[in-house]
Amino acid sequence: MKVLIMSDIHGNKEALEAVLSEAAGHAGVGGCILLGDLIDYGMHSNEVIQMIKNIPYPVLCNISGNHENAVMRDTYSRFSSGRGRESARYTRSVLDGASWDYMHREMLSSGSKEFEMDGKKCLAVHGSLEDEYWGSIRLEGRLPEYRAYDYVFSGHSHLPHMAEKYYECQDAERRNKKKVIFINPGSVGQPRNLNPMAQFALLDTEKESVLFAKAEYNIAAEQAAYHGQVDRFYRDRLEWGI
Repeated sequence: MKVLIMSDIHGNKEALEAVLSEAAGHAGVGGCILLGDLIDYGMHSNEVIQMIKNIPYPVLCNISGNHENAVMRDTYSRFSSGRGRESARYTRSVLDGASWDYMHREMLSSGSKEFEMDGKKCLAVHGSLEDEYWGSIRLEGRLPEYRAYDYVFSGHSHLPHMAEKYYECQDAERRNKKKVIFINPGSVGQPRNLNPMAQFALLDTEKESVLFAKAEYNIAAEQAAYHGQVDRFYRDRLEWGI
């Protein structure tokens, strides 16, 4: 099975449309993992949620991000800037009833979730186990807290990564090694790796291979929806992927 992995769409309708169109061109996609932050920063949070509701793949996991958590709780102290707090408050003010219903009923209220996929033990976490909403997994460490899993899917950093880490265990047939594969698909709607294209990942569970894909989208059309509702920074950064 191939699995579409998306994170940090951030109310960017044009970017999500491009990703879904690109994913449709890959045969064998049989599931989707959503890693949070569907909403905020962008001007189309309601539209993005409606599109996700109609996604043509079974949703294997759908966790909340820090933006859903903040908006639903109406608590913004963890944002690092005033413009971030103002954006989240604006988003809360424009979410419609269908969006609130989706967040309450379809998204997990937690920022992390254990699940099984093709017989593998998986963890989805928006941030990290240390801080599931606001942390980030940094691959340079040993990360012993993740050794029980086969796959660890994370978002929040808006930076794509993939790494295999090997842990000591009691398994002579596998030379006492346990493998954990870490995957962050990057951000669909607010990339920060100096590439403005909409970014996502496709996992082939049989081959254990990951395709990090980028889809061009109409950035100008998305920017045109900004009319001073939030700081222009969130509009301008789309052009540069910062």
